[in-house]
This record gives sequence, structure tokens and C-alpha cells, in this order.
Amino acid sequence: MSTEPAARPAQQPLPATPSVSVVVPVLDEERHLEDAVRMVLGQDYAGPLEVVLALGPSRDRTDEVAERLAAADERVRLVRNPTGRTPDALNAAVGAATGDVVVRVDGHAEIPPGYVATAVATLAETGADNVGGTMDARGRTAFERAVAAAMRSPLGVGSSRFHTGGGAGEVDTVYLGCFRRSALERVGGYDRRFTRTQDWELNHRIRASGGTVWFTPDLVVTYRPRSGFRGLARQYRDYGRWRRVVAGLHGGTLNARYLAAPTMVVGTGVATLVGLAWWPALVVPAGYVLAVGVGGVAITAGEPVRTRLLAGPVLATMHWAWGWGFLTSRPRRLLGDG
Repeated sequence: MSTEPAARPAQQPLPATPSVSVVVPVLDEERHLEDAVRMVLGQDYAGPLEVVLALGPSRDRTDEVAERLAAADERVRLVRNPTGRTPDALNAAVGAATGDVVVRVDGHAEIPPGYVATAVATLAETGADNVGGTMDARGRTAFERAVAAAMRSPLGVGSSRFHTGGGAGEVDTVYLGCFRRSALERVGGYDRRFTRTQDWELNHRIRASGGTVWFTPDLVVTYRPRSGFRGLARQYRDYGRWRRVVAGLHGGTLNARYLAAPTMVVGTGVATLVGLAWWPALVVPAGYVLAVGVGGVAITAGEPVRTRLLAGPVLATMHWAWGWGFLTSRPRRLLGDG
């Protein structure tokens, strides 16, 4: 197989104010959906704009809220997503969308008034196929604030710019994404098999086809973290599981950052077992506990004491859940191949 990169696809210039479709996968978002949609409809953007809500089988009053929003504003359109799965929702919404630019927003996301205008301008200026910005994690409770600090720190999530910030430039992936419609059509949309990491996988195919994924710090989306240890552990376990699926499907995409957590799980686990018979080996897990404890305090400087004390256990939960998920992942089963 050739190792030469794919030729960059010919780009048609965008109109001065291209039509924009904001696509939103929706499931059990009764509490947040109205605010999220109103933030989209209130965008400071001069061109045509529509919102396409892909409605899964919600167990709350989400559908009633969505139908009320659609009745009140003709720019809001509804499509059904019977499976409730995120990639199916996104593909259904993109299929119904009419815009030259497709902007992904989640049902509980909070985007500032200039988000769409900035995204469109960045697409035009850079010639990129997809642009995105910072996932600005912000918590309300002490636990959520500890998670938010961990998500903004390399100690928690590595060096991805959409988590930790940085200068504008080409990247592997971005949070959510603002796409040229032609790029989504070129690569065939989201892979419906990917319950998680569907953004990373899609962006990989865009780059493999010769396209560009661009990060800009000028785009910021507020993200609300999980509110308890159980939900956080489940989230990061699934991230680890699906990251291994991506690695198996797309060779050469693993690097040291992705292997750090599973290596830590194996190393501290083995050292703990050895330590039962030979106590000096316990210096390994003890060193890890000390490191995350000190690190947690450091990344929450200025926060209340409770938040600072929770940050270490939060970091450990993220590391262990991600690493364990990666190590125990069964890619063929997750992809439905066996």
C-alpha cells in the first residue's frame, strides 16, 4: 500500500455568506434543549441559518420541547433517529440539512453569539474542511469543577489543543466541528458503528483524503462535565475502549499519549501484586498516588479546598477508566463484527 499522502482535494470557494445548517443529535435533553437551540438561533450571522434536530427515543419531554421550538420558528427542522445512537443522529441530520456549511452542536452545548460567523470565516480563510475550537469545561459543583480542571490540563487528557488550548493550526481532531458540506460528502459522513470517538474517526478520514482539520482558539464551546465518579468512570472507560477500536481500524494512529494510561494500569497493577510478597515494589503505586494527589492540587490552584481534594481522585478515575477500557476493549464486538 502506498504511504504517500492523498492529494489535497480541489476546494470550491465558499459564498460570502454561505448557508449554514446546525445539526444537533438529541436524546433526553428536556432540561437543556431550549436554551441550546435559542443560542443557535441567536447567532450573530448574516447568512441563511437553520437548525436540524435529530430526535432519538427520549424518555423525557424532549420531543415536546423540540416540536414547540419547530412550531415557533421555521428555521428549526426535526428528523427522527430511531436508534438513538449519535452517529445515526448526525448522519440523519446532515442528510436533511441544506447548508453549504454544517456545524455540529450538542443538545446541552453553550455556544457564544459569534460562534457560527467565526467558524465560517475560519473555513474561508484557511481552506480547511473542518474547523473547531476549545472544549471549555466548566463545572458548578466542587466535583464538576475538579473534573473541569482535569479536562483542561495535560495531566488529565494529554496535549490535545481542543482541551488545553494553544495556537491556531492543523490538528488531528477538534471538538464538535464546523464542516464544508463537500468534505462530509467526500468521506461518506460519520461511521455509524462508532458509538464513541466518531469525531476522531471522521476527522482521520478527512485528513486521509487530503483534507485539513484546523484548530482555532477563537471558537469556544462551554462543556458541562459529569457530576459523579460513576458517570465519569463510564465516560472514560468508553473513550479508552473506542480509542483502541480506532487504532485497530486505522493503523499508525497510536502514539505515546494514548498508551500512557494502559501502561500505567499494567505497571501499577503488577507492582501492587508483587508488593504483596516484596514490599519495595509498592513504591510504584505509592508514587502514582502521590503524583496524582500533588498534580490535582496544582491544577486546581485558587479553587476551594473541597475541589482541590477531589482533583486527585478525579485524575486517577480518568486515568484508570481510560486505561482499563483500552486494555479490555473488544474491537470486533464493538464494531458488530463478532
